[in-house]
Formats: sequence, structure tokens, C-alpha cells
Amino acid sequence: MKDHIRARWSGAVLVCGKCSRKLDGGFGEKGRTSLAKALKHESGFGKERKASVGVIETKCLGICPKRAVMVVDTRVPDRWRIVAEGADVSRLADDLRADPD
Repeated sequence: MKDHIRARWSGAVLVCGKCSRKLDGGFGEKGRTSLAKALKHESGFGKERKASVGVIETKCLGICPKRAVMVVDTRVPDRWRIVAEGADVSRLADDLRADPD
């Protein structure tokens, strides 16, 4: 049995599941899609191991902004993002795709 499996991920984006549930969607074309699901549909993002950047919905991250979702890019763990409801997901994906500072 193998003891590891390769993945193409250069990092992962952790999305707070509690914040997402509170918004009941809030993203996408009609505002009904969760942030994690919307990010997974962007080019290069996904939950499968062949994606460039993995998207994982977590339990509560402990910071609960009003009408927003907490996001952590594992490549820059010292800078957490607050993504407001209805924010442009493609712009967020472009920011996350860029090389971390």
C-alpha cells in the first residue's frame, strides 16, 4: 500500500464554513452560491488533487465578521482575508492566484 499520493497543489484556501452558512450563499451570479463552491469553479482552483490551489471548507475559524466570510491562504498564513458578501469571486481568485508576498 502507498504511504503518500502526489498532488499538484501549490497551497490551499481555507474557507470558514460557519460564515458561509450564515450568509446562505451570497456569491456567484445570482448570489446563491457559497464562496467555497464559487472558488472551486474558478480556473486553477478545486478540491481534487490535480488543481493548482485546493479549496477546503473548514469549521469555524473563530472570527465572525458580519455579512462576510473569513478566508485563509495557506501560502500566507499570517494574513487572513475578510471577503464581503457579493464580492467578485473572479477578482478574489486572481488575487489568490498571484504569487504571495
